[in-house]
Amino acid sequence: MPKDSPPQITLYSKPDCHLCDIAKERIENVRRQTHFELNIVDITTDPDLFERYQERIPVVLINNEEAYVYRVSEKGLLKKLGAQQPWWKRLLER
Repeated sequence: MPKDSPPQITLYSKPDCHLCDIAKERIENVRRQTHFELNIVDITTDPDLFERYQERIPVVLINNEEAYVYRVSEKGLLKKLGAQQPWWKRLLER
């Protein structure tokens, strides 16, 4: 991934998952404050993902590294995303 590209967040979830809904809401709240790409993956559409995660959701990856399981912290996510960006971009966002 090029250094200037925005962070990539992947959310593994499934329908009718209360914790997944909360995670989506918190991620969207953070999205209002900083830029990143978001990919939401329904694990029920992929047998391998379903086997891997089953009830261990939501799972949030930042740039393909696991960052959260079950619960997402908005403050923590903002901090982690800030650490993913070049120092000069962090200055511009203040």
